[in-house]
Amino acid sequence: MRPLVATYRLQLGPDLTFDDAAGLVDHLAALGVSHLYLSPVLQAAPGSTHGYDVVDHDRVSAELGGDEGFDRLTRAAAEAGLGVVVDLVPNHMATAVPQNRWFTDVLEHGPSSRFARHLDIDWDPPEASLRNRVLLPVLGDQYGRVLDAGEIRLVRHGGAFRVVYFDHQLPVAPRSLAPLLEAAGRAADDDELRFLAHVLDRLPLPSATDLASRHERWRDVAVAGSLLDRRLDESPDAAAAVDAEVARTNGDPDALDDLLQRQSWRLAHWRAAAQDLDYRRFFDIDSLIGVRVEDPQVFADSHALVLGWVADGRVDGLRIDHPDGLADPADYLVRLRGEAPGAWIVVEKILEADEALPPWPVDGTTGYEALQDVTRLFVDPGAADGLVGLQRWLVEDPEATWAATATAAKHQVLRDVLAADLNRLTSAFAEVGEHRRSYRDLTRVDLAEALTAALVAMDVYRTYVDDEHGASLADHEVIDRAVAEARADHVNDDALDLLADVLAGRADGPAERDLRRRFQQLSGPVMAKAVEDTSFYRWLPDGVLCEVGGDPSRVGWSDLGDFHQRRWDAQQRWPRTMTTLATHDTKRGEDTRAALAVLTEDVSRWQSTLERWLGGGGTGAGDRATAPDRTMANLLLQTMVAAHPLTEERALAYLGKASREAKVHTSWTDPDADYDAALEAFVRATFADEALRDEVAAYAASIADAVRTTSLAQKLVQLTIPGVPDVYQGTELWDRSLVDPDNRRPVDHDRRRRLLAELTEGDRSDGALSPADIAARTDEGLAKLWVLHRALAVRGTHAEAFGPGEAGRYEPVPAEGPAAGHVVAFARGGRIVTVVPRLVVGLERAGGWGGTTVELPAGRWHDAINDRTVDGGAVEVADLLAPLPVALLTREAE
Repeated sequence: MRPLVATYRLQLGPDLTFDDAAGLVDHLAALGVSHLYLSPVLQAAPGSTHGYDVVDHDRVSAELGGDEGFDRLTRAAAEAGLGVVVDLVPNHMATAVPQNRWFTDVLEHGPSSRFARHLDIDWDPPEASLRNRVLLPVLGDQYGRVLDAGEIRLVRHGGAFRVVYFDHQLPVAPRSLAPLLEAAGRAADDDELRFLAHVLDRLPLPSATDLASRHERWRDVAVAGSLLDRRLDESPDAAAAVDAEVARTNGDPDALDDLLQRQSWRLAHWRAAAQDLDYRRFFDIDSLIGVRVEDPQVFADSHALVLGWVADGRVDGLRIDHPDGLADPADYLVRLRGEAPGAWIVVEKILEADEALPPWPVDGTTGYEALQDVTRLFVDPGAADGLVGLQRWLVEDPEATWAATATAAKHQVLRDVLAADLNRLTSAFAEVGEHRRSYRDLTRVDLAEALTAALVAMDVYRTYVDDEHGASLADHEVIDRAVAEARADHVNDDALDLLADVLAGRADGPAERDLRRRFQQLSGPVMAKAVEDTSFYRWLPDGVLCEVGGDPSRVGWSDLGDFHQRRWDAQQRWPRTMTTLATHDTKRGEDTRAALAVLTEDVSRWQSTLERWLGGGGTGAGDRATAPDRTMANLLLQTMVAAHPLTEERALAYLGKASREAKVHTSWTDPDADYDAALEAFVRATFADEALRDEVAAYAASIADAVRTTSLAQKLVQLTIPGVPDVYQGTELWDRSLVDPDNRRPVDHDRRRRLLAELTEGDRSDGALSPADIAARTDEGLAKLWVLHRALAVRGTHAEAFGPGEAGRYEPVPAEGPAAGHVVAFARGGRIVTVVPRLVVGLERAGGWGGTTVELPAGRWHDAINDRTVDGGAVEVADLLAPLPVALLTREAE
């Protein structure tokens, strides 16, 4: 494996194929990264723009360039000295038919399918109509009305039959075709058709899942299908008779309904998914079905291709998407590590507050906890009360709290979005109670209330209690806190006692293990949908607090020692974890977030300005449309400042998504046309108000220097703290993007290539740019590109100082003087020192550095950013942080 210096994330898709990526490797090598970090590369559903909707684990995406394109990319990367990291999606697949052959086979053959155990389907749900069937909630109206309208049709292609509903083409159960072929055979006096009808009618039922029945079914279906295809090709009369029966069936809703009722799937209105869905999905996305990767055969079938790349050296690392969705993440990761012992493996695990990553055989996470720690350096801890006050003004509730906001959202999500999952969980809980006479009389209401209260009370994404090792101390603490809080909701104590015993592994058995697994797989989606995708769009005094993995009740670092302690811990435990400031899933770009952090340094100014803007005072805004609610108005104006200059089109898309995610006045499933129109009118009127736009621009300009300084500071910290830094595509220059799909827009790599060449070609005697020249062109993003390039060069040259163990030890560097609290300084391996400012608005307000110093270790030090040399000892911060406001010092050899 190539040494890890840094990764560069590329979002592959229609605008960035394998060949496009191959054309970037020379630029990225010159930038200083060591590895390409690719979004999923396996075959995805038709029209996919992101690759997380995989349909085939055995094929490379044809749209991205297929096997040959991937080979060209990996060869080009190797020739440029770069390794490759790929994004792996073990938790779910897209339900696209016929592209997903696993799902297609399951729909055709039901539980007797050879892939029935590959996908996480409940074949025996409480609803009798769904037993041994898969619910397909794809209809635009109630089933009966859709059927009567003739929108569902049976079609034939050769000897194959499909049920078609607009773009959906569904396989037909072979046994269900027997009456149709029998009728066609009688009409055409065709004994072969009647014989084939007899064969199909005698097939083992889909519910017959023993091996002998499966083999008989697969054999007879294959032979009968081949014979039918040949007969219909050879005999026009037979084909005409079959087509006549197809037409008759399509013309008779009762006949078509009879055929549909004999399938291993059931069509339903799309709203039925919320309550009745009988398979595990990715969060609330019905088109992404859970994969049972805990089964060794499923693991082998879904990982062979990628693990082959690791084995032959084409791929160095794996990013594991959503491990919390797996039945047993630890078991999966142990198996993965056994198959890829030398790979760099990081997991997309969101850690809450002081939660620790379980002792999995991985190198760390994808960096959300590092993002939060770094961001909090630049959020004013003194703003906490002001931000709560602003939020209460926004929602017109003097008692509003973050905790109450999140709790209400969890209840809403369980009621409206994940009700089907809760229903299945309740059935599993009832099964546990049936086997225990002390709890047999608990009603489904008691059980559902206990489950709901416990899920709402969970303060982390999930626990990791497994059948082999039981519950860890951390698991016990999480379960105890959740159950204690649930009791306060006056939930049945017996139900909670039993649930606590099951979740902690004290009560065991097949039913108990099933309940525990299902609970652990559901608690993560509850947290993600209620907090990330709902509450973060409701609690918006300042969006910097509402980022993935964030906790708006934690506002900045009051004690820098806490930040340093967490970084020291990371160095000890996970020295090769990923660090990041932006991903394809973050709510805002890193420099947008830096601007929002700066706003926390003067909350009262922002609120008074916001009140004036919304009132129209002094802006000439009297003719503007009235904001439909203050929260969305604040989000729009806050974003116009932080992401300046923001276009109207981007703002409309962003506010449209944000309002639906908030689920207060409108939502994806229950849109309110009047509210949506009012919000759109407000956005358009705001952008049409030239005076207001000028004031927004002036506000953005008034904090621009502070924002740029903050952006450079957070970037240098991220690049030099313990871990392997990732650079999200395009963020080598200023990145004022918003939530996806805004942050997945095409990147102008040519511009970045030209600017990097301008920075690196020639030397001072040739007129190359000096730090002062770079500082003078900060608006272009040149300063950020320079800081990134120089930091990566230092990491590449002094790799051991950023590695594990004593050679890469992390330690704070002390600052003294009146502005010491505005300095973040730390050393790596005693040879590298990072010095950056924080809370720069407050620093300027207090009069600047005023003789503040940092104490460098003895020796001679060279600043790779500002190209100067200083001696160890007390060094004036004001001298270090100029002309560029950050410093990266390396100790010169004696």
